[in-house]
Amino acid sequence: MRHVSVLVVGAGPVGLTAAAELRRRGVDVRIVDRLKARLPFAKAVGIQPRTLEIWDLMGCVRPALDAAEPLRGQLAYVDGVEQVRIRLALPPEVPYGFAALPQYETERILEDFLGGFGTRIERGAELVSFEQDADGVTARLVWNQGDGRTSEEEVRCGYMVGCDGAHSTVRKGLRLGFEGGAFPDAYMLGDVQVGWDLPAGYALRSMHRGPDGAIDDTLVAIPLPGHGRYRMSMTVPPELTPAADGPDGVAHGLEGGRAPTLADIQTVLDRLSPQPVTASHLRWSSVFRISHRLVDRYGEGRVFVAGDAAHIHPPTGAQGMNTGIQDAYNLAWKLALAVEGGANAGLLASYDAERRPVGAEVVGRTVRHAAEGVQADTADPETLMLREAQLLVAYRGSPIVGEPDPSAGADGGPQPGDRAPDCGGLAGDLAAYPLRLYDLLRGRGHVLLLYGDGAAATDLHRLAYAAGLLSRGRVESCAVLADGGTPIGGTGLPVYRDARGEFAKQYGVRVPTAFLVRPDGYLGARFTALSEGPLADRLATVFRV
Repeated sequence: MRHVSVLVVGAGPVGLTAAAELRRRGVDVRIVDRLKARLPFAKAVGIQPRTLEIWDLMGCVRPALDAAEPLRGQLAYVDGVEQVRIRLALPPEVPYGFAALPQYETERILEDFLGGFGTRIERGAELVSFEQDADGVTARLVWNQGDGRTSEEEVRCGYMVGCDGAHSTVRKGLRLGFEGGAFPDAYMLGDVQVGWDLPAGYALRSMHRGPDGAIDDTLVAIPLPGHGRYRMSMTVPPELTPAADGPDGVAHGLEGGRAPTLADIQTVLDRLSPQPVTASHLRWSSVFRISHRLVDRYGEGRVFVAGDAAHIHPPTGAQGMNTGIQDAYNLAWKLALAVEGGANAGLLASYDAERRPVGAEVVGRTVRHAAEGVQADTADPETLMLREAQLLVAYRGSPIVGEPDPSAGADGGPQPGDRAPDCGGLAGDLAAYPLRLYDLLRGRGHVLLLYGDGAAATDLHRLAYAAGLLSRGRVESCAVLADGGTPIGGTGLPVYRDARGEFAKQYGVRVPTAFLVRPDGYLGARFTALSEGPLADRLATVFRV
């Protein structure tokens, strides 16, 4: 029987993120998938700015930026008349924009990154059952050897992560609740090329109102890399409508049966395209059913679920895959600490506490948007854009983040549990070019940022050292952000000056302040009155003392 620290089941974007981040942190991992090869389908195509930030922190964002198509906005038409033109604009301090990338390209990039750590996907291996005890998990795999031949293998692992989709074997094995419902209509997807002259980088949502004024027909087109290439979704004709229920009662995902043809897609374009257009170069098509469901918990014991295994919902706003990638990243750094024996007993429980509320919010929001359109959302435009970009996901109230800093005002920057925003204009002593904050965070674990003039920052550092954060490896690295004044010396720390005042503005600092940034880029604590006890107590919720 082979032994491994973590077994990841499912090699889509979510499973690959979990495996890559675990391997990057030195964890022994196997990742298995029942498919013999990567599917060449443009299923999930939207890449949110927050996902690009995560890939930046992991160290794999560059190939994604090279391969993706910028998404600049969305056009909404009703009965052939333009109703609204939404520009996907974000504040200048956000380092990345919205992007489109076919799922098979996302998987290729993550698989290549994982391969750099010497780990490959083990394909043709299907999880059929598992049992767990106090010390680990025993999983049974059935290998497809080809020509109808199979073999079996037992794997013993410390932990198992189910990233095996809407029909997850891991979820069923844990007997997790998966309540929700299904949309009555099916949709067809097509990856085609068209020659219209709509603005480059703009998605299209074109709708038709019936006699009662309700929307009864919809076409959605997302631009993809390549000239005139779009992933289109539309109502499926009756002759292609699949059965209402899936084999396990969950009607979600790609269906078998006859795939839509170019003629089927052209018929819809003739009805709903805002201008005459001819579709060509059909690369792939399928029929898709949509459900909305959420598990009652994100794991049990040593086994966890992430992505579609935990939450399924309409693809509106490209929230699904991106939410799953964030699930995997949140879980991976915690699992890495648990594997090495350095995690507090409650750290893994925080995965459910932090991510299940996010899943519930995404399911509810995407169901509303699927029925009414994103443009019907009542949030102000700036909030709507930041939320769609997944930049407002936060973990305030989590059992492993600190209390709000009472000295920070309403506009006082991020609080514990909030995303740590990026900023530019940091000047080091050696680099002749300005740095971003994410340059300091990339590839690291917990980072303690100390902000103040030289004397104050030095005092903060001495307190952190006294608390044992540095001397016992509780914090992987520590950087000082100085606003000028007294030089900093005698700490042995890297010093970066907030040359343009961007850090002070983004983080709302007016007095010397310490920020503890978690490995996933969220604030674990914020202190303006730093003392040894509170900081050590905060770390004790994460690390085993």
